[in-house]
Amino acid sequence: MSEPTLKYLEMPTLAAAGGGARRLAYWDWAGASTLDASHAVVCVHGLSRQGRDFDTLARALAGRVRVLSVDVAGRGHSDWLADPMGYQIPQYGADIATLLQHVRAQEGVSTIDWVGTSMGGLIGLGLAAQAAMGLRRLVLNDVGPAVRWEALQRIGTYLGLDPVFDSAEAAIDYLGSISLGFGPHTPEQWRALNLPMLRCDGDRWRLHYDPAIAVPYRALMGLDEAQGRAAAAAGEAALWGLYDNLRLPTLLLRGATSDLLSAETARDMGMRGPCARLVTFDGVGHAPTLVAPDQVETVRRFLLDMP
Repeated sequence: MSEPTLKYLEMPTLAAAGGGARRLAYWDWAGASTLDASHAVVCVHGLSRQGRDFDTLARALAGRVRVLSVDVAGRGHSDWLADPMGYQIPQYGADIATLLQHVRAQEGVSTIDWVGTSMGGLIGLGLAAQAAMGLRRLVLNDVGPAVRWEALQRIGTYLGLDPVFDSAEAAIDYLGSISLGFGPHTPEQWRALNLPMLRCDGDRWRLHYDPAIAVPYRALMGLDEAQGRAAAAAGEAALWGLYDNLRLPTLLLRGATSDLLSAETARDMGMRGPCARLVTFDGVGHAPTLVAPDQVETVRRFLLDMP
């Protein structure tokens, strides 16, 4: 199967920006050739990205298992929220928990693995800590309980901006300029990664997310540095508490020059909680895109081949 099916699931909480029911969009890589449709790998993207980030990984997995890549609320084809303060990890986790319950109850899925990049990893960490979610394996892509304040400041320089572009090429160039940490990619890989990040607005192009996703983020970053660091420290302590109680097999990916996940935090994650298996990719910062063959093969082997 070369292309996924776009599906929607109605969410029981929070209204859409236009009022009424709200839908969560997800891309379903399942087909007649899938060997085990009862086994789903759920892929969740970073803060300002969308579900098509995982196309390359999904194609590598889809012949063996079902892959579901989610557009988190306010991104891609998922509805925007009426209340922008809902753009926070607890709500994202509740949305995807509803999706997991749906595919288990209605679509015959019995085994679920999680691949989460950055924010998607934090959502997965929260769900993996809930026994009722029943996750089998967890991949955390360049994220852990401790997130560097400096990286949050960097992300804040562009998150929630609403630039308008005269061409898709100009927009792709812009996205490349704020995504240098992704590491080297061919022009074709850049285009494949970033074209789904765009939406057509008349004869112009805009980013495919609600600019209001930045509202809660700016509330945090609007604190003075001492308050902000204190809030970050409290969040870090809570996340370490969740991580330390995990017992499922966990793979931790890190870009060697990541400014978000430090080498020290990655080392500690290998010695605490589930004792994550760490794989570091040279020439990459935040975050590995799971496009390069060595990155894809690392995840594929962990999910499908390792006992």
